Amino acid sequence: MTMRIAVAGATGNIGALTVGALERGGHEVVRISRSLGVDLITGDGLDAALAGVEAVVDATSYTGADRDAATAYFGTATQNLLAAEQRAVVRHHVLLSIVGVDRVVGNAHYAGKREQERLVVEGGVPWTIVRATQFHDFAATVVRWTEQNGVATIPPLLVQPIAPEDLAEILAEIATGAPRGRYRDVAGPEPQDLVDMARRTNDVRGHAVKLVPTWSSVLGSETAGDVLLPGEGARIAPTTFDDWLARHR
Repeated sequence: MTMRIAVAGATGNIGALTVGALERGGHEVVRISRSLGVDLITGDGLDAALAGVEAVVDATSYTGADRDAATAYFGTATQNLLAAEQRAVVRHHVLLSIVGVDRVVGNAHYAGKREQERLVVEGGVPWTIVRATQFHDFAATVVRWTEQNGVATIPPLLVQPIAPEDLAEILAEIATGAPRGRYRDVAGPEPQDLVDMARRTNDVRGHAVKLVPTWSSVLGSETAGDVLLPGEGARIAPTTFDDWLARHR
């Protein structure tokens, strides 16, 4: 059955891939992004964008490091989105969140995602929350964030990363079904060391940079051990990091 589905954060990495997955399934997709004239913070354009929409996938993100700013951003955007969904009688709100979001207290992004989850659970729109692990490109992203003068700091995380394309397919599948509440964790097939992922990515792409493992990086020691690993009964996506890296040189 063809549906009209909106994707918030449609120009971002996961949002754009989710748009593609939905369109391949024959669905009509409404792209929600400030660059496309729909502003989640001010609410401008939201009511028009959600007219006739049956489900919304929220794949928005925030890159700032200030905890209060991240919480305010996610809180305002989510409140505006949910209010517009209620006016449009949207039947399903799908929120992309993070595995371990309730165990990482100090990180700004995690604090903002917890606020998102709280608002969705307490809101009036039927919902599904999908917590996913880090993406296969996360190691390269950390290098890009921290590299200075040929040196990049990398937290020595144990992660079980997922291919962004796999996650987008899962979000599209869930959006076309009934609300499911707190969905099981979603992860890739293999645990990985983030420092090793960064080294392998740099080698394949010919990027020369010295990697310095340290907890004084983008994530601190509260993420050590199995904090970021999926829980029991997780849904395991098929694409390994090696397979993904071979296609994204």
